[in-house]
Amino acid sequence: MERWAYEDVLAFAQSWGAVYFTLMFLVAFAYAWWPKNKPRFEKAAHIPLKEED
Repeated sequence: MERWAYEDVLAFAQSWGAVYFTLMFLVAFAYAWWPKNKPRFEKAAHIPLKEED
């Protein structure tokens, strides 16, 4: 069994890592802009402006 060279592992990690992080970014972006989530984010945006009781 041939062992992978460092360069092979590095190339694999860089290419598929970029694909993985791009997909995760798109998922997070879609979640943030989904219309159903708007009230939740608006409520969270006003938390710093609330007065303490």
